[in-house]
Amino acid sequence: MGRINSKNIFLTGANGFIGKNFQECFSEKYYIFSPSHMELDLLDEKAVFEFVKNNKIDIIVHCANVGGGRDSLDETDVVEKNLRMFFNIAKCSDLVEKIIHFGSGAEYDKSKPIIDVREDDSNISIPKDHYGFYKYICSNFVDNSNNIINLRLFGVYGKYENYLFKFISNTIVKNILHLPIVIKQNVFFDYLYIDDLLKIVDHFIENDAKMKVLNATRGDKIDLKSLAEIVNEVSDYKSEITIASPGMNNEYSSNNERL
Repeated sequence: MGRINSKNIFLTGANGFIGKNFQECFSEKYYIFSPSHMELDLLDEKAVFEFVKNNKIDIIVHCANVGGGRDSLDETDVVEKNLRMFFNIAKCSDLVEKIIHFGSGAEYDKSKPIIDVREDDSNISIPKDHYGFYKYICSNFVDNSNNIINLRLFGVYGKYENYLFKFISNTIVKNILHLPIVIKQNVFFDYLYIDDLLKIVDHFIENDAKMKVLNATRGDKIDLKSLAEIVNEVSDYKSEITIASPGMNNEYSSNNERL
């Protein structure tokens, strides 16, 4: 059976949360090239360029990433590694139709509350953490590019996420195991289901974006306690919900009207 669409897509980070879902969702629609690290080192500028050129890549979907999560806090060179990967990919922009890069709400500086932010608000404060700073630099480059799109992600959840560190799947697992749900501190988040993100990505593979930087979010927020209560509502078992610290942590929400 042939592919529905003949586009050649170079997917980086295919073993990650978003990459796995992308490959599973679109393997019969597009020709997806997803080399392993052993097959292609994204830190090798020449190798990346030759790979894109030789395989006649049409679209690059850049999911590869170092750091940014609680499962990768030991990375000491997050900025350099990620920037090298990004710019090695960006160098190939003249060879392809477009590059879809995943930014982050961390670009808005998570040291302070991020409340219903719009895309242009990223210049109000430069991120103080390494991961946010790296994404911020990439976003500024995208602003001056011709064919790179930056989809800023806040909280994406769904199949293949790391349940040890991701709140929604971790909460579900604890409920299934009849364990209490402990929330360090309640906070409002803007969560997006992975299937909805894939629809957004597919749209921008097929269509040009009017703006280069977009908040890829629901544009709606929910607090962690409410999420835990939803899990209890749909389950036969009611886990005890405990909040360790009073008050609310820094909000992390966005405005997605541009999307």
